[in-house]
Amino acid sequence: MGTTLAALIQDNEEGLQELQERIGYRFRDLQLLQLALVHSSFAFERLDDGRHNETQEFLGDAVLDLTVGFILFTRFPEMREGKLTRIRSALVNENSLADRAREIDLGDYLLLGKGENASRGRDKPSILSCAYEALIGADQLFLALIEVGLEKAADKGQGLVVAAIEKNSADAKSGLQELLQEKFNEGPEYVLVGEEGPAHARLFSIVVNFQGQELGSGQASSKKEAEQQAARAALLHLRQQEG
Repeated sequence: MGTTLAALIQDNEEGLQELQERIGYRFRDLQLLQLALVHSSFAFERLDDGRHNETQEFLGDAVLDLTVGFILFTRFPEMREGKLTRIRSALVNENSLADRAREIDLGDYLLLGKGENASRGRDKPSILSCAYEALIGADQLFLALIEVGLEKAADKGQGLVVAAIEKNSADAKSGLQELLQEKFNEGPEYVLVGEEGPAHARLFSIVVNFQGQELGSGQASSKKEAEQQAARAALLHLRQQEG
């Protein structure tokens, strides 16, 4: 004999309350919240109407793309479209969303079929990312978009994206490479111009050249970081030239 969403809400009342407290948001429609936690394997085995979270996943995917895009646009107004697109893709891919789901222990609240439950489905990236998007589609950002506009919705989404944005934007070498490739179809050259200090406290000096011109320099205890410093200096130099 099957069950209904209404019955599931009653059975899982404590867990639904706990999840809402964990994410700091109260859902207006508990049926949508509960449905976001229903995997297709459970729906096939137990639900009378067979509904599961994949439709809400579709909506959540669209809401995330819009909201993350808005956050990136407002946070990095000078960043080029190609870079913004790559960062957004990195933030909303399956593994990234699965990580966000793990941060709120979303797997603990999922309803899975017997097979998926036995095969550790609660920690599968595909299942976790789907449930996370379904949770977004259920209410969290979608209602904020309708009720208070993109800026408030973006505020709700900051926790999802800020750390990953900082990680991506910190890669100045990639940014410089993309900028020069796009403009000139040619990349920069990094040259080690000096090493100093004892072996345990070595300092490396790097310059970055392009078409015979020095664009920037950096010095650090590792060649990798010195190259990043040189790239950041080069990006600043190029932006000042454009301005």
